[in-house]
Amino acid sequence: MLDLLRGLRVLDLTTVVLGPYATQMLGDLGAEVLKVEPPAGDVFRAVRPGRSDDMGAGFLGCNRNKKSIALDLRDPAGREALLRLVETVDVVVHNMRPKSAQKLGVDFEACRARNPAIVYCYASGFGQQGPYADEPAYDDTIQAVSGLAHLNADGEGAPRFLRTIIADKVGGLHLVVAVLAAVAARQRDGAARCIEAPMFESLVSFLMVEQLAGMSFDPPLGGTGYERLNSPYRKPFATRDGFISILPYTAAHWARFLELVGYGELAHDPRVTDSVERSRNIDMLYEIIEAQAPKRMTDEWMELLRIRDVPCARVNRLGDLFENEHLKEVGMFNHIDHPTEGRMLSVRTPFRDIESAGSADRAAPSLGADTRSILGEAGFDAAEIARLIASGAAGAAA
Repeated sequence: MLDLLRGLRVLDLTTVVLGPYATQMLGDLGAEVLKVEPPAGDVFRAVRPGRSDDMGAGFLGCNRNKKSIALDLRDPAGREALLRLVETVDVVVHNMRPKSAQKLGVDFEACRARNPAIVYCYASGFGQQGPYADEPAYDDTIQAVSGLAHLNADGEGAPRFLRTIIADKVGGLHLVVAVLAAVAARQRDGAARCIEAPMFESLVSFLMVEQLAGMSFDPPLGGTGYERLNSPYRKPFATRDGFISILPYTAAHWARFLELVGYGELAHDPRVTDSVERSRNIDMLYEIIEAQAPKRMTDEWMELLRIRDVPCARVNRLGDLFENEHLKEVGMFNHIDHPTEGRMLSVRTPFRDIESAGSADRAAPSLGADTRSILGEAGFDAAEIARLIASGAAGAAA
């Protein structure tokens, strides 16, 4: 856990992955994150595998550096407890549809009424000014509607989902940016902010950086799609014993690679030296890599290409990452002793503060583990807390 956002208090009403991934990042950067869950808990707690019913691996992976309080927002007493918490925090974050937040009484206007300087950020599925505003959205639906599934089509042209929840995580990253920008703006003028970071628009923006291509111009200079990525030869190349990514990018890269594989005369050809011509002839160049790659072992390629500073990488399986020399050196994977789940492997935040070592991460919390302390810090006395728990408006771990 870094110390960069120390003093920032975040009320986290998010569930599943998109929102929790975002608020975990805020916690990793040093914010105090108060995760508000219904008495039954975030539904993602139940996703397997897991050693206990309410602490699945996926939940553990996106809820570190948080405290948990259980509140029933459908109960007037639970809702009032939440709004009292709003008075004590800097930021409210959720990934509900805005109408759902309004129905629960935790919309922007309700929160601003209790805290005139609140930063309120949410990640709905779709922007609220469009016809999809009230539609439900999950990772698969956003991969489909954004064009990503079709972009990832198989050899026969059938759309495929990526085997990672990329829409959730890209949406989460945009949500983090929204929170940090709104906090910076609030520091300037003290005014409340409400920032929307919808999944659909976030992923379309993410994809179209390079995929807008010829449609960038009016009239168009071609269709959508980044030509280099659409080449059938832009792929992991088979070596004698595995697969490798070989990606000469500049003219100098190509010259060194072509000289290595016996095409020295081509290294000085305008189809290589001129960047526009190289782009037009990229399939021809990639074909050379495809033909040459099977002639050597992966380790041999890696040694020869690194010496020549040609971009390359071994194609790893996920399991290979645990033995990757770079990830070992930077301590990407660490064993921790979770207070309820025992010995576990965790992935650290990718950020590093050069000036500070930071502090130990806080393990993902059990449901309601911090209910009593959070309510106490918000001014509830012991009798009030006991009544909330006894009535079911709040839940606390035993």
